[in-house]
Amino acid sequence: MTIAKMSVPLTLIIGSHNHIPYGMGDDELERFYLKKLKPFITALNKFPEIQAVLHHSGFLLQWLDKAHSEYLSLVEDLVARKQVELLGGAFYEPLLPLLPLTDKLGQIELMTTYIRKEFGKRPQGCWLPALAWDQSLTGVLHSSGMGYTFLREEQFIQAGLSGEALYTPHITEDQGKIITVFPISSQLTRDFTAGKLTHAVEHLALEIPPGGRRVISVFPEQWVQQSGNIQEIEDGLFRLFEELSACESFADFNTPAKLYKNRQGLTRAYFPDSFEGEPVEDSSGEDGRPQIDVSPRQFLITYPEANRIYAKMMFIHVLINQLRGDKARKRNARESLWKAQGLDSFYRRPGGGIYRNTTRNAAYRALLGAEKITREKGVFIPSLMTLDFDLDGEDEYLFQGEYINCYIKTLGAGVFEFDYLPKPWNYLATLEIQEKDAVSDRFRTGFADFLAPPDFPPEVLAVADHRPGFPVRCCVLERYEVREADKAHRKACFRLAPNTSLPLGSVEIEKTYHLDKDTLSVIYTLTNRGGKDMEFNFIPRLELSFPGEGDSYQRILKPGDEAKNALPHAEGTIPDTAGVEFRDLKNEVILTLKSDRNFNAYMQPTRVTCPIDGKNVSLYQSTCVLPVTAVLLKEEASWTAEYRLKLSPQ
Repeated sequence: MTIAKMSVPLTLIIGSHNHIPYGMGDDELERFYLKKLKPFITALNKFPEIQAVLHHSGFLLQWLDKAHSEYLSLVEDLVARKQVELLGGAFYEPLLPLLPLTDKLGQIELMTTYIRKEFGKRPQGCWLPALAWDQSLTGVLHSSGMGYTFLREEQFIQAGLSGEALYTPHITEDQGKIITVFPISSQLTRDFTAGKLTHAVEHLALEIPPGGRRVISVFPEQWVQQSGNIQEIEDGLFRLFEELSACESFADFNTPAKLYKNRQGLTRAYFPDSFEGEPVEDSSGEDGRPQIDVSPRQFLITYPEANRIYAKMMFIHVLINQLRGDKARKRNARESLWKAQGLDSFYRRPGGGIYRNTTRNAAYRALLGAEKITREKGVFIPSLMTLDFDLDGEDEYLFQGEYINCYIKTLGAGVFEFDYLPKPWNYLATLEIQEKDAVSDRFRTGFADFLAPPDFPPEVLAVADHRPGFPVRCCVLERYEVREADKAHRKACFRLAPNTSLPLGSVEIEKTYHLDKDTLSVIYTLTNRGGKDMEFNFIPRLELSFPGEGDSYQRILKPGDEAKNALPHAEGTIPDTAGVEFRDLKNEVILTLKSDRNFNAYMQPTRVTCPIDGKNVSLYQSTCVLPVTAVLLKEEASWTAEYRLKLSPQ
């Protein structure tokens, strides 16, 4: 095999992949810049003999253009002197195998155009977000003008390669189109971060068979330990580049574009579906190296919240394709959709990923922004539609109003998406908490119904649906039948039959939703179908997702009360009330929950623990609301109550 003329048998491709999720705030972006981007590019500039390949996600590039144009100017200088090559890719860092073809092509072209305009050179190769691969990407990348990409050595092994084949590029083909794939060395990448650079590189060079050649790429997540201050990071990178320079006697530094240009005699390989999955945790709970998993689609099953975002993506994609005539509107809607497709919304990644409500909320904000663009002013008509929205083989019920979307499943007859379009915001973009020993096959919803004995502590239902021995009927886990779907009046009625094998199972529930301009009404009728009187607490639990917790994000109080009377830290109890007011201070929205029957309102933040930067961090997800009403039902008697959830600007 001849890749390029080399005086030494080992060629190193030094790479830096840089990404931060769409929707992150300026503080986090600035910290990322100071601790990773600036130290690396400053050190590289001082060592012109070391060539490198850089990739930045599109959202990061846009922020750098506004906040640190001097960084991009230095990158442009390094590109001009041919020390640095820039990789293309998909602009908003999506999991490409999950996207429709037009979105794959569009995101790659958006990045290619941006790099060509800003740096004067069209990228020849690309970075695959999370190294997510399926063989059909070959044709997509080829058609987008991408000649090569990278996969980890573990993915090469999955393709049946071994020995020296793990240290050389291969071509891969699909439908007659080919690209080149360079291997990334996982071990060498770890050695770089651990400070074993020189020894590791020399060892790789010495074990090359006589007459052999090796091409190895390294893309460390971090080049040096990030725990120190900025000066320590900069000093560490300077020492690392000094070590790299000392490797010139047995390693050649090159860029993939130069090697690709002179490729000859490469062997063909086919790579199975795979991607860089969730980090493997060691015994201390800290994140280890990412493992290579079979397919990113598995996370649509593991995380119901990810599947909701994916389903919304597919739904909006169809709406955009239905637009006719207005190319500018269609283009704007499509780019808003692309912002929501970032990989961080689909699984737990270093930094939190889907565990962070900021990531999920940013995705929904972009999706709802795209949805608003598709609604032509003066033409849109509020509606109720039935559609298999979440792709589970069963229809869901989608209320679409001028200001509010409300999506309902028959499982639990609960609301799984509740959008306020003027902002836009999904107040049910929360995360399921998998408690130990808890039984659950759904993620947290609005108006999730529970029947509990009078002495059962309701706050337990804030953290679990069901545990062995619970004397509670968890209707949220039962399937309701559809009694009526009145599309003309935007009303849907659901019924839960008695089930005497369950606690309080003699109760029949009828539940009717109606969406008005700014208010969702839910009317309950509970009927005792047993042979004796029944006494219990009725609890239609809600999970409301706010931008954050605490006094700077939300206030909870009785309607009409002064702000000074709000619950401290937005948690606690409001006894014997006909309503609760939630003030979303960031979005400047007031949510008011009222009922025609008084209830005791228990409020508790829902949090999840996630390892971030080696520390276990408690992340706010939503605020659990438990409206508890005491019910006494005679035999064959019925009890009714109406709950109204209203959204209005503050």
